[in-house]
Amino acid sequence: MAKSVFFSFHYERDVHRVQLVRNINALEGQPLLNAQRWEEVRRKGATAIEEWIHGQMAYKKAVIVLVGQETASRPWVIYEIEKAWTDKKPLLGIRIHGLSSFGTTDRLGANPFEKANIGSSIPIFDPTATDWQGNIDSQTTYKNLATNLEWWSGQGVIRSR
Repeated sequence: MAKSVFFSFHYERDVHRVQLVRNINALEGQPLLNAQRWEEVRRKGATAIEEWIHGQMAYKKAVIVLVGQETASRPWVIYEIEKAWTDKKPLLGIRIHGLSSFGTTDRLGANPFEKANIGSSIPIFDPTATDWQGNIDSQTTYKNLATNLEWWSGQGVIRSR
């Protein structure tokens, strides 16, 4: 496996897509909490969630935001982006709306880095492939992601000051 990264994403909507990303085995990410464990952390309140994020992000070499249809609207994703920026960790995005979750793909989501108010200099890579009719081809999208994930992970932007 390559470098260790922190994956930021919308849990409820995209956990299955994130599992596909992890299955590529190009990067080592934090352990994914199952729904029950996530509820345990969440029930303890904002401080417990922040402590979990800080603990998981602490020794990671980069933060990758896995951008789905609703990622930019998630407050904890925005928090993770802002923390990575403050901590001067390499930061980048990868679009995952084109990966299949239970047989369906999603629509393109908004740029979460703009929502986090850190500017537009953070790259968002998009492996999404379409067929000749313009429909998302999730299998080719996955292959594009598998081919490029490790290289993309090294293209993050770090806050300069």
